[in-house]
Amino acid sequence: MTDQEDPTPYTRGFVAAAIVIGAVLICGTLLLFTGPADAGNTSAGAPGTTTAGTGGENSPPTTSTTDPGTSPPTVSPAAAASTPATSPAASPQTSAKTCDLPEDDQTIPTKAPPVETWEVSRRVVVPRSTTYGPTTTDNDGFRRCFAHSPTGAVYAAYNAIAALGDQHQAIPTTKKLMLPGPDTTALLTKLKTEDPSENGAAAQLAGFRILDATKDRVTVVLALPVEEQYMSANLTLVWHDDDWRVVPPKPGDQFGAPFSQHRDLDDFVTWKGL
Repeated sequence: MTDQEDPTPYTRGFVAAAIVIGAVLICGTLLLFTGPADAGNTSAGAPGTTTAGTGGENSPPTTSTTDPGTSPPTVSPAAAASTPATSPAASPQTSAKTCDLPEDDQTIPTKAPPVETWEVSRRVVVPRSTTYGPTTTDNDGFRRCFAHSPTGAVYAAYNAIAALGDQHQAIPTTKKLMLPGPDTTALLTKLKTEDPSENGAAAQLAGFRILDATKDRVTVVLALPVEEQYMSANLTLVWHDDDWRVVPPKPGDQFGAPFSQHRDLDDFVTWKGL
């Protein structure tokens, strides 16, 4: 079954909700670069590059109810037994060199990946696995160390959305999460001039599809519930410094663009902890 995109103009409620989710995704202040999302854009990705799969909904384990904030979320007993502790000497601005995750199967996931536990990170429900990551949680709650594979990139993308949800952590999160380069440097410069706004609604995730994948670069389309439908956003991740980093938007571009409206998850792998 093909993706059912609404050919009619978006409702005002959907556009408003999409803008709220966009603000959560980009730590609020990134909107200074991008402006409101273009509601007329219904493309789900670049033509000719789609490698999409459909899968059934994963039966989620019990979700952790850890309060978000600066403390790392509580790990389930099974995951805690095999999750390395965060080294207090590790730099908060660089990824660890000892993630200890071997390169996994490079097969593009077309069904829900296995999950050991779903946890709450900065008010967003995210997956954790000793096989795919994250294996390390920093003192500020930032999660890192993911498997060098398309499935590891999907895990990293879900956790990236959670990391971006706390606007008060915008600067340290940007340093850890974004791919280093002039666009990230420009973004950090701008963030330093702005006061963080209060957090809005958390952007929960409902599913994904891989748009394009190589060993060191993966583009993931994420589905987020909006009203009774879904909005999709795109994240490109690059393997850098022994972990997945998110490619930042260029000044003037929209983070997560192109966006699309979807009536259902028929063209996505359903994968959620709620």
